[in-house]
Amino acid sequence: MNTKNAVVEYRLTNWAQMIHDRDCSGLSVSAYCESVGMATHVYYYRLRKVREAACERASSSQRIRSEIESDVFTKVELSEPTTTSILKNQVCFEVSDLRLTAGSEYPIEKLTELLHVVSSL
Repeated sequence: MNTKNAVVEYRLTNWAQMIHDRDCSGLSVSAYCESVGMATHVYYYRLRKVREAACERASSSQRIRSEIESDVFTKVELSEPTTTSILKNQVCFEVSDLRLTAGSEYPIEKLTELLHVVSSL
């Protein structure tokens, strides 16, 4: 990440916190802005920028997710167990250079979560 992107992310994070604080305060936008010494047009500008960034991230995340979903199943290959990894009730997945092995005692929820994380790599 370059310096300009870092500054933008820092501002967006602070502005999102400001919007959250205003929501939690129960004050109207006008009353909140007056209490912190900010013009209302500045508040609305920051709100618009935070919303735009959120929409952009959601769109980008959806695009990446659909790309991953279309590629994941072609990249995942089940390998034949080797003599060193044969265990009773064991499942083994290989994704690129990563090998995941889990025994029957491993919780299925955790395995599902792990596979979801690996699929997003």
